[in-house]
Amino acid sequence: MKTFYIIANSDKEESRKLSYEIADYLTGHGQRCLIRRSGESGSAEDYEPPIGPDVDGILVLGGDGTLLRAARNLSDRNIPFLGVNLGHLGYLAEIELQGLGAALDRLIAGEYTVENRMMLRGNVCVNGEIAGRDVALNDIVLNRMGTLRVIDYEVFVNDEYLNSFTADGLIVSTPTGSTGYSLSAGGPIVSPTAEMLILTPICPHTLNSRSIVFSGDDRIRIEIGKGRRGGDDEAFVTFDGDHYVRLRTGDYVEIGRSARITKILKISQVSFLEVLRDKLSR
Repeated sequence: MKTFYIIANSDKEESRKLSYEIADYLTGHGQRCLIRRSGESGSAEDYEPPIGPDVDGILVLGGDGTLLRAARNLSDRNIPFLGVNLGHLGYLAEIELQGLGAALDRLIAGEYTVENRMMLRGNVCVNGEIAGRDVALNDIVLNRMGTLRVIDYEVFVNDEYLNSFTADGLIVSTPTGSTGYSLSAGGPIVSPTAEMLILTPICPHTLNSRSIVFSGDDRIRIEIGKGRRGGDDEAFVTFDGDHYVRLRTGDYVEIGRSARITKILKISQVSFLEVLRDKLSR
């Protein structure tokens, strides 16, 4: 790799300072480096140089959420990502600050591997028309809106009716996302390089609701059912916690494997099981 692109949040001093330090280190070792500094403040320091065809790798400074957002926004570029963890719990952002120098040396020397992670694509249908579509690396989530009441979610797999889930919501996650919201809702942990869809109810109103694992080639359709008194229920769908779309009774989301993938740079020789053991012991 010769040309790197750094994504840093300019609203965070630690991230901004670290981006300059990394750029200085890489250019000092004969590499080329561009920095995107973008935050919520719209400050004069915000700057987004274009990602040209010569960019070999993208360094994302932050937690898993920062990397998820970058992966979605740049899913059509097919450029591998390396996450530098500035958050608290990083499954995707594998490099910690204390190991950053060694990781950069290995990148420069070409001592890395690339993991391909499947992504989801979702089409949102509102009032019989497509109202939105997006991709997700972690999960696509449907959740109730408004007052504290459960909703009936009608689930179809490959156009065949599966079941009606009465719950706060439903999560459809990738193996990468199995250690995120799905895990918090009681879903299984899956090796991130696997290819499958994981359906997990959120606070189901039954004693026998469990996660269901489907093939990566299956298609899941989730429809908002009728309200308890015959009226309309309201829910919303999010993609990796972003891209909010409102839904009502009769609206649905179709979810399946995306043709796009996310490439994750692996620097360390630490296995998924070792990372998992470390995270679960915290």
